[in-house]
Amino acid sequence: MKNDDIETLFDEDDEFVKDPSLDNVFPDKDDFDKDNLLSRYEDDNDSKETLDIKEEITSDVSIKKEEKHKKMKLWQKILVIFICLALILGSFLAFLLYGPYPNFRNWLITTAMTTMSHKYLATWFYDEDTINGVMQENYVRESGEETDLNAISFVDYSNSNIMYKNKYEKEILTHDEGDIYKLININEDGMRGYLVAIYDASKVKLGTSSNMNSYGEMLTKIAENNDAVVAMNASGFIDPGYMGNGGKPHGIVIKDGKLISNLSRPNVSGGIIGFTNDNKLILGKMSADEALSKGVRDAVEFGPFLVVNGEPSFIKGNGGWGTAPRSAIGQRQDGIVLFLVMDGRDYLHGIDGVGMVELTEIMMRYGAYNAANLDGGTSSGLVINGVLTNKPVNGSGQNRTRAIPNGWIVTK
Repeated sequence: MKNDDIETLFDEDDEFVKDPSLDNVFPDKDDFDKDNLLSRYEDDNDSKETLDIKEEITSDVSIKKEEKHKKMKLWQKILVIFICLALILGSFLAFLLYGPYPNFRNWLITTAMTTMSHKYLATWFYDEDTINGVMQENYVRESGEETDLNAISFVDYSNSNIMYKNKYEKEILTHDEGDIYKLININEDGMRGYLVAIYDASKVKLGTSSNMNSYGEMLTKIAENNDAVVAMNASGFIDPGYMGNGGKPHGIVIKDGKLISNLSRPNVSGGIIGFTNDNKLILGKMSADEALSKGVRDAVEFGPFLVVNGEPSFIKGNGGWGTAPRSAIGQRQDGIVLFLVMDGRDYLHGIDGVGMVELTEIMMRYGAYNAANLDGGTSSGLVINGVLTNKPVNGSGQNRTRAIPNGWIVTK
């Protein structure tokens, strides 16, 4: 059928007769609202697109809310974990500080109260009565005897066949002929230290800082100034304001047979720690005049005494000194002098330090007939041929010692 035929068939002027039965099916041409239908169609389309957009937006918002919710949940979990850890650590610390077992409390109080600038570590947590009670249960009781100088008899082992009593005796006595000293490392049971055996006691002297009573010097400098092959710290010092100047030594200081300082004595037991003109270590509670009358050539005043005439002091608890870096000096009956320096505060390697019990045991193990504690903590140092040999840690965690007024030295 051609287009012209179609146009003829559906001429606009033609009239149509509508079947009444179809009224409800097909609307009348005049009743047909095309604009309304188009509008409804557009509304339907818009609604569908809008719905899709709304669904997309709603989905995005839901995801963001879910992510935010997850983030909040993570933050809350972290907070809860921190709170739980704080409670656990706080409870554990409280148990250590105030629990039924006194070991930690005793260690903390005795260690803190024997330092110059860290007593607050005890006073923060405990009242004065508690601190005094702990200190009264941890102390060193010395014999009260003075060194029997006649018991020291110098022995020349160079032409002797030696039967060693034990491995420690062998460590001390095995050395090359002509050696002035021997360095022995101590590494056991969480302890790290250095023992020096000096074979000629006449080489042991007291070295002081260049301007003692005004300011101190590092041990390495004292060793350098005195041309020392070995040097170890000696007495404590007065330190107002905890400035660490190290200039004013505690108590009596004798050098080359002369009294060079006599300030307030240290608040420790012990007394004179010195060498006589006969090169014998003397320990005793005496005045400067008494010491000089006994022929003391070099001495400091400190303590406590650890061993006197072969007998150790009575030590209750940990001795009242806690654990820290320590220094000690001693002499065997055969005249060999012992320098001992023990490291501490190296907690990363499990080296806490030692107390009076361990210090005494080590000295007696190596045959000390007389021995005394020297200043410890950051003062503890050992210099060999100009080099700091031990591994000190000061109160700030730095690997260094502090300025001191004097030290025991070994000359060539």
